[in-house]
Amino acid sequence: MSYTSPDAEAALEEATLALFAELGWETVNAYDEVYGETPGAGTGGPHLGRETRNEVILRPRLEAALAHLNPDLPPETFQQAIEQLTRDRSAMTPAHANREIYRLLKEGIPVTFRDADGEERFERVRVIDWGNPVNNDFLLVQQFWVTGDTYTRRADLVGFVNGLPLLFGELKAHHRRVENAYHRNLSDYKDTIPHIFWYNALVILSNGSDSRMGTITSEWEHFSPWKKINSEGEEGVISLDTLVRGTCQPARFLDIVENFVLYQEERGGLAKLVAQNHQYLGVESAIEAVRQIEENQGRLGVFWHTQGSGKSFAMIFFSQKILRKLPGNWTFVVITDRIDLDDQIYKRFARCGVVTEAEKRVRAQSGAHLKQLLREDHRYVFTLIHKFGTSGAKRYPRLSDRSDIIVMTDEAHRSQYDILAMNMRHALPNAAFIGFTATPLVVGEEKTREVFGDYVSIYNFKQSIEDRATVPLYYENRVPEVQLTNEQLNEDMQRLLEEAELDDAQEAMLTREFSREYQVITRDDRLEKVAEDIVDHFINRGYLVDW
Repeated sequence: MSYTSPDAEAALEEATLALFAELGWETVNAYDEVYGETPGAGTGGPHLGRETRNEVILRPRLEAALAHLNPDLPPETFQQAIEQLTRDRSAMTPAHANREIYRLLKEGIPVTFRDADGEERFERVRVIDWGNPVNNDFLLVQQFWVTGDTYTRRADLVGFVNGLPLLFGELKAHHRRVENAYHRNLSDYKDTIPHIFWYNALVILSNGSDSRMGTITSEWEHFSPWKKINSEGEEGVISLDTLVRGTCQPARFLDIVENFVLYQEERGGLAKLVAQNHQYLGVESAIEAVRQIEENQGRLGVFWHTQGSGKSFAMIFFSQKILRKLPGNWTFVVITDRIDLDDQIYKRFARCGVVTEAEKRVRAQSGAHLKQLLREDHRYVFTLIHKFGTSGAKRYPRLSDRSDIIVMTDEAHRSQYDILAMNMRHALPNAAFIGFTATPLVVGEEKTREVFGDYVSIYNFKQSIEDRATVPLYYENRVPEVQLTNEQLNEDMQRLLEEAELDDAQEAMLTREFSREYQVITRDDRLEKVAEDIVDHFINRGYLVDW
């Protein structure tokens, strides 16, 4: 991708249209669009089938797509479907309107009609063929005029799938900040022409060299770059080239819209989320491991994404795509080793609508409840690994022989090699295992690989900082209150480690060797000194920004 003048916004738009055309989209410049049922004579402008600029759906293309995708349904059902899609949603919040339409697109639009025998039938009208991209109509429109209640605005780029405006793009000249596209343009569009965003799936903002993707509810800091086109690390010529090739190739675009979008209930209202680059590529690698589940004998790998990079969302994307796209009656058992983690991850799934009202009691409350859940048929089960415990030397029972159970273990390097983990594997002998962790596996790494397999995705702290997925950390040495005075510490440690098989006398000796150091480290006066230093540091540190 290239453009003639780095400062010319129009040149960037033209280059972007050419790129979309290369990827398989039909493209058109609608600056001189003709409105009405038939094109006006001698105007020379394109005719998209809109009566007025207030319309944001290209009805002729939508009608043609419905007829093509639903050949066994009568025409009157298409009109019902269009009425549901185009009804006024201005009384709803934009996010709720967007979610309502999104569900219609994913699941199909419910309609009723009478068949040839006069019997009333219920069916769903397909709006998009998610599984076969070539069955859909992709159109990218440049300079698309839209009129709201008071104002008319002209969008740089609007991408239509089967006549619905699923993609919105705002471009800036190379010398202008992309942040301006968010604060000055996108914010204004959401106020003045909100109805076009009822249908929106993705928003792209770019000046060519800096490109971001987000959703209609994303704050500026949550618009994220797309650094790699694929898992091989391929990059485009410029930032916008990478983002468009990585997200807007028709099959990839439909995949992201269908399987990598979530709505989360938050304190400030409903938020729409889309996967970031590392989440998408990581989840795709993990799903490929599921497709090879027989070859890898159920060891699906270790998913190492650093703290704060959205690991729990990746778990949701992973499980939800499998449930939707891979054949099988899948069940996901989500394992944690701390009560706060169990609570946190369950609530994350629930706020995203993954745990339905009918499945609210899928969080194990006891060992007996866990056994009940695993014997039943649920899409999700949440539990602490400690609930696989037994009393005395009693053997844990086998609960299910199913091979379509996937155990997702959070913080996979902990608590996966003791009796509790053995009990879990005995209870689910044919289950597959994938480990999610925010910590690189150093101690016990070989054992982790034996249990879960090799790394299936790595997204480390350095990558996260570069992508601005997490904020940088700064380390400052503090004056220690305890100094190391044993110059033979290494030799002493080596001697102790060599004594691998400790008897009672040796254990007592080890306790005596280190009890004094522990008492010094945990003395009240020292802890108070450390606390005082921490408080003083935070009061006087100021602020350091390195963006």
